[in-house]
Amino acid sequence: MRLDDSRVLITGASSGIGAATAHAMAGAHARLVLAGRDRARLDAVAAGTGGRVVAADVACGTAALAAEAGAVDVLVACAGVGWAGPVTAMTEAAIDELLAVNLAAPVHLTRLLLPGMIERGHGHIVFVSSIAGVVGVPGEAVYSATKAGLTAFAEALRAETPVGVSVVFPGVVDTPFFERRGAPYARRRPVPIPAARVARAIVRAVERERAEVYVPGWLELPARLKGAAPGAFRRLAGLLA
Repeated sequence: MRLDDSRVLITGASSGIGAATAHAMAGAHARLVLAGRDRARLDAVAAGTGGRVVAADVACGTAALAAEAGAVDVLVACAGVGWAGPVTAMTEAAIDELLAVNLAAPVHLTRLLLPGMIERGHGHIVFVSSIAGVVGVPGEAVYSATKAGLTAFAEALRAETPVGVSVVFPGVVDTPFFERRGAPYARRRPVPIPAARVARAIVRAVERERAEVYVPGWLELPARLKGAAPGAFRRLAGLLA
């Protein structure tokens, strides 16, 4: 799909992967609609990309955002929140927020924007998942579940729509995500990668109509091991936990 002059809606565009994706899409000459909760940060991203700002909290609903965005050729669902700790320590509100932002919002935006893409005969949807949604990460059970839900949703969409659907699986990315979830990233390995690297992968996923992309690419190995040899995968995961 050609991104030149395409209208691209990016959620979570105020920082991290979303902001990096805005710059990458601007480099591909796309017309941007930048959505997020932090108006000041969105304005800064817009100043560097020429995007149009729509201040919106997807946890509170998506209908107004979809209406404000208008006819969208590409949806990049980047908005996401995390939570670190055992699931028994989570509040109902924390669980509901993760489900709303990470899973329900992309599903609702797809429901609202997909009919226009089908009618116009072209379009693409990108869900930014996580390696946690493929292998499951201890201490991030609900987050892992929401990201896994995106993968299943995307797989079903590919079977029922002609519109391109991609899922991008980043590993550890150097963004404010960890400080916002309340626990810093403490492992020595893997080393966090720049958000711009994920953004470039998102652009390629749209242009090349790729169904799944792992960033970095070696993350596909543990994902495939889990499917081919789950017992061996769990033993390995136990050693690394």
